[in-house]
Amino acid sequence: MTRIQIEHETIYGYQTDVELAHHLAYLHPLTSRWQKIISADLSVDPDPTNRSEGRDVFGNIRTFFTIAAPHSSLSVRASSVVEIEDRYISLNLDDSPAWEEVAESLSYVLDRPYVPATEFVFSSPHVPRLEVLKQYALVSFKRGRPIGLACLDLNERIYKDFTYSTTATTVDTPITEAFNKRAGVCQDFSHILIGCLRALGLSAQYISGYLLTRPAPGQTKLRGSDASHAWVSVYCPGVPGSWLELDPTNNVIPRHQHVRLAVGRDFGDVSPLRGVIRGGGDHALKIAVTCEEIGV
Repeated sequence: MTRIQIEHETIYGYQTDVELAHHLAYLHPLTSRWQKIISADLSVDPDPTNRSEGRDVFGNIRTFFTIAAPHSSLSVRASSVVEIEDRYISLNLDDSPAWEEVAESLSYVLDRPYVPATEFVFSSPHVPRLEVLKQYALVSFKRGRPIGLACLDLNERIYKDFTYSTTATTVDTPITEAFNKRAGVCQDFSHILIGCLRALGLSAQYISGYLLTRPAPGQTKLRGSDASHAWVSVYCPGVPGSWLELDPTNNVIPRHQHVRLAVGRDFGDVSPLRGVIRGGGDHALKIAVTCEEIGV
């Protein structure tokens, strides 16, 4: 078991006063059999005029807040402590079903019992169905291959074939552009993996969260030097929870170093913080994230 403390601060500085602002935050970690929330707090400055919290259709905790007073800056600070267990400690993907069987079970057949995972089979705003992604995926998905092994192979190929670059794409870069460039960040890598899986009729989720990193030997960890992260979960009957998580940016199966914030169809469902403002002009954005392992 690993206990992780996360501090995530977002600061906007505006050119002129913002007269009215509505914001939506996905900054509260998820609770599951393998992730326990010890504490979670979200502070906003200036104080919101209205604030409410609830769950979305995917079960994520989201916070709405409105600031109706003029303000020249906005600070949103999320602080949490979670405990994570390794859900895949005895994982054996050789025994996972053939990927075609899983895809067939997710297809529509009259009077067949509903499988909740099917809602993540379809295209979404940031991840359309593309033939080029299907052809790329089929190299890993040979006929009759266990779905877990095929997914691991595809995850590794994306890691090796694509270059991690913070300048190659932006938050709005289409998946086709990132795929053709063979470059991007964790959001792009995750969208591409999801697009490949859905093109084969498989179910895949986008996960936003954090990754615990450690400094090189002899160096001190810099506060605020971490970042939010994204990875993927594919429906894989037989594994714990029936979902196999994959991190194509780092070519790993997430275990006790990945903190899950929210799950959705793509980035658009679970952006950590977004909103609509009136006024403000140009703005400057500063984000500081710190993930640290602490004693249990």
